[in-house]
Amino acid sequence: MAIGKGFEDRYLTEAEAGEVLDAGLAPASLDGKRVIVIIPDGTRTAPLPLMFRLLADRLGKRARALDFLVALGTHMPMSDEAICALVGITAEERAGRFGHIRIFNHRWDLPEELVSIGTIPADEIEEITGGLMREAVNVRLNRLVLDYDQIIVCGPTFPHEVVGFSGGNKYFFPGIAGAEVINFSHWLGAVITSYKVIGTKHTPVRRVIDRAAGFIDRPKLCFSMVVKGESLAGLYAGTPEEAYEAAADLSARLHILYVDRPYRRVLSVMPRMYDDIWTAAKGMYKLEPAVADGGEVVIYAPHIDEISYAHGRLLDEIGYHVRDYFLKQWEKFSHYPGGVLAHSTHLKGIGSYDAASGVEKPRIRVTLATRIPEERCLRVNLGYMDPVSVRFEDWKGREAEGVLFVPKAGEMLYRLRHEALGS
Repeated sequence: MAIGKGFEDRYLTEAEAGEVLDAGLAPASLDGKRVIVIIPDGTRTAPLPLMFRLLADRLGKRARALDFLVALGTHMPMSDEAICALVGITAEERAGRFGHIRIFNHRWDLPEELVSIGTIPADEIEEITGGLMREAVNVRLNRLVLDYDQIIVCGPTFPHEVVGFSGGNKYFFPGIAGAEVINFSHWLGAVITSYKVIGTKHTPVRRVIDRAAGFIDRPKLCFSMVVKGESLAGLYAGTPEEAYEAAADLSARLHILYVDRPYRRVLSVMPRMYDDIWTAAKGMYKLEPAVADGGEVVIYAPHIDEISYAHGRLLDEIGYHVRDYFLKQWEKFSHYPGGVLAHSTHLKGIGSYDAASGVEKPRIRVTLATRIPEERCLRVNLGYMDPVSVRFEDWKGREAEGVLFVPKAGEMLYRLRHEALGS
């Protein structure tokens, strides 16, 4: 069982966070050990500066080594400036006071930085997925973590489109994984559909990543944060599985908003921590369950001018489509990475595709109000809106009319109350 504290009506003090850290670290006996801490990148809201400082204060002199690894998944590597901002230190502090602490970017795209640690057999995958998939999965992850005596995961938990809720072993897979597990897990989630997976505590994808984490032969400790706004509402310590269980329960209470009627139009205002549509797509699928059939989600992000820095070329080729568009033409798309196909379906949402007529019918419309040109938006099968034409006052205060303004989209999940009661 996890150790920790969590509240719906207040935040943890720094002293309380320190107490949870102390309680979680005590059994690990880390004096003289080499310790690596896996943390999220800048696309997650979390008090990482607080956690970095608390861990550095407690382990910096006790441990033989204390280093950090940014769990990028397939996101772009962070610059030195961005890493300093992520953990709340200056370049001078990184070179001086924290000069003994190294901070690494995960590189999923460099084979020499990865190592295979096992294979999940096809029979087991078939059982886990209820027959949806039957293939062996090669489990590769960043070889760096095997140079340490203790692995610590420290990151927030939110509703998540692929696995149900983020957190726990998700910081290994896809956080510091190779392409095989990333592509398999994301496509599995897409086949089930984000609509069904998101905000669900236990999913087949979670079972896959927990099984993959079982191949890691190093002690694992997890500090799962639950954030409300910008502050720490919960912190739980234990194994990745234990900490996830507790954090997901609190996240479900804090990060899911239930509405009585669906909205016909939504303006999702994306904060700057999302710098391409690959990451800003959360403004769609965190709202999708609360949008009426035939409705529209507008992703407003005038700072974004790229679909995906890592995968834009492939997305230009395949476009954005509903799941069945790919499944019913699998021979045409099977050679594309599963993670890219999954992202395509996540942003387009659920719908249908008739192979005989070639007619695709998404349930809702998705429109980009960004600096991505109209021609490119239409080419990849998305709507376009000039961001200059968007006036917030036209969207605010119109919930009764079925219009929703979300000033910081991407982390809160919206759901229909009656669907939740029926689940």
